[in-house]
Amino acid sequence: MAFVKKINVNYVDLDSGLRFGLPALFTDQGLIISHLRYLAWFNQKSESWKERSVFSLKLLIEYIHAVPNYDKATELLKSFTESLVTGTIDYDTLNDPLGLFWRPRKTSNANNILFHLTHYTDFLALQEGYTSSRVNPFRKATSYEERLNWCAYYQKQQNVFLNHLTPKSYIRSQVQKVRLISGFANNKVDNEKVTRFPEEHVERLIYLGFGKNGTPDYKSQAITMLLNYGGLRKSEVFHIYTSDITQNPNNPEEAMVRVYHPEYGASPDPHYKTRKEYLLAETNYKPRNQYRITERLHAGWKNPLLTSDKAYYEVLFCPREKAKEFLAVWVNYLKFQRVEPQGSDRHPFAFTNNTGKPETIKNFQRLHKNAVQKIGLACKKEFGTTEHAHRHAYGYRLRRHGLNQVEIQKSMHHKSPNSCLIYIKPTNEEIKNKMKETE
Repeated sequence: MAFVKKINVNYVDLDSGLRFGLPALFTDQGLIISHLRYLAWFNQKSESWKERSVFSLKLLIEYIHAVPNYDKATELLKSFTESLVTGTIDYDTLNDPLGLFWRPRKTSNANNILFHLTHYTDFLALQEGYTSSRVNPFRKATSYEERLNWCAYYQKQQNVFLNHLTPKSYIRSQVQKVRLISGFANNKVDNEKVTRFPEEHVERLIYLGFGKNGTPDYKSQAITMLLNYGGLRKSEVFHIYTSDITQNPNNPEEAMVRVYHPEYGASPDPHYKTRKEYLLAETNYKPRNQYRITERLHAGWKNPLLTSDKAYYEVLFCPREKAKEFLAVWVNYLKFQRVEPQGSDRHPFAFTNNTGKPETIKNFQRLHKNAVQKIGLACKKEFGTTEHAHRHAYGYRLRRHGLNQVEIQKSMHHKSPNSCLIYIKPTNEEIKNKMKETE
């Protein structure tokens, strides 16, 4: 009987001896080894990227099982992508002749699935001994498509360092072809919903929401201050070491916080070059971005703009006086509440749980949700009361303080100056008020 299941495996590259913990697909005919090799080749990609690749291939295999009579791979892929968008359910009969019972997906979702499958099959086509043509081959672009490709190329390359070294002949050959099976057109939506944490409730959340029986929760307060006043992504907080938070040498009343690359950042121990080497040699832990996305210690890494050759960036508090408040909360956490790791379980991570192990994102999300509800708010994305909404509040606050786009980019540690636009865009109501002021 045909089946496909996602499992977790330890994959060893026989040539290099490197070992990888990877998601994999197990079918009635065994493991799909080619996809394991593909994921190992792109091991530097994020865990969510790998999981999405596995999910996309699993859907395709399920579709192949449902329609075994397709002979041509390209036609199969075209039918598959159309079924993603239309769904497979006949709503007149409430039945599905394929037995998949897929509901219609958003075009953006279907396009992402098609991207992962095309990327994987392109990799296969480049392997030695692979004789079949690409599943999603190129065709000559129409003049209209070629113009769009040129626009897309210049949009992508305008911020790329050394892009002028790319030969024009190569660029011309690339824009003159498109995929035979292309994605679906997406609607461009400029969502009016405000997703930043409401400014008037931040202090109440930090000082009233986090605590129990009159005792403040200094850990959650410190983490939330890093998110809202420092603009950190929640995953970045959990890569911070205790040694990364110190007094500012130029103003000892303020905290100086550095966020290092979890793997390649400078080691706190001079005997080791990188943090990865340090963790593997001195602890039972590894960089937290290397844990599987399903493991409790996993913390993602978005590759922010680093500002030092030691592979770190410095947190810029806004307003500036919050650096003093944060230092006071951090000191209280160290003195009264931090549980030190013991014995062989020692580690350098700044925030710990009640047994001394590294704190997890999932537990902080729970604490944050409870604190939001404690001050009388609902914890929902559309209300701007989730953890990520603090970063939006930080970006918007930078704009209100008069920083220009490049300054906001550097404060939020984006590689592109355009990435911060989503955080600082005004609402329709703010635009209307601005118009009234000029009347």
